[in-house]
Amino acid sequence: MALTLFDLDNTLLSGDSDHAWMEFLGSRGIVDTEHFSHLNDRFYAEYQAGTLDIQAFLNFQLAPLAAHPRAHLDAWHREYLQERVLPMISERARALVEEHRQRGDTLVIITATNRFVTAPIAEELGIAHLLATEPEETASGDFTGRSVGIPCFQAGKVQRLRDWLRTQELDWENTLRNSTFYSDSHNDLPLLDTVTHPVAVDPDPRLRAIAEARGWPILSLHPARVE
Repeated sequence: MALTLFDLDNTLLSGDSDHAWMEFLGSRGIVDTEHFSHLNDRFYAEYQAGTLDIQAFLNFQLAPLAAHPRAHLDAWHREYLQERVLPMISERARALVEEHRQRGDTLVIITATNRFVTAPIAEELGIAHLLATEPEETASGDFTGRSVGIPCFQAGKVQRLRDWLRTQELDWENTLRNSTFYSDSHNDLPLLDTVTHPVAVDPDPRLRAIAEARGWPILSLHPARVE
């Protein structure tokens, strides 16, 4: 089995879905624009610098989910997908996914962004398997504002992949012998170092330097980013 893993933000998307979601909520007056915009930009800068406190970020990012009924959130997400996400999916990104699909690869999106934001995006891309940070839900399907399990971030991506392969009854070593991971970020170095075929996609400066030094392929899907 060939396993192909895709990071989402700034990899399959020419922008960050977390950041765009909070901007969308601000544009609708659903969150306080000034307060949330400042924190949104700060956390995004910390992510890019590799200094993000993932739990502090999740407390911020999941709070609006707990403040509103699930039906409202789902309706807003449909608007967000059309308005913010679809313009971030390039034809090159869709073609890359389709190329691996035609090969018969098992396709997985593996992302730090929470499942509420990312599941409809994975569906839009036709990728059935999604490993994402999991927001806690009540029995009625509303959100508590907390996350559950290991955040799908940095080394957590490796552990989440290991756990998922176990649920699929797939052997870690055998599966990883034919594995590819596409990512833009140095935050994903733990998983890039784990797979047999790491690929840097429009990489940040730190990842680009590492990819060049190690001879990893460097691919451009988004010559003009949409933030």
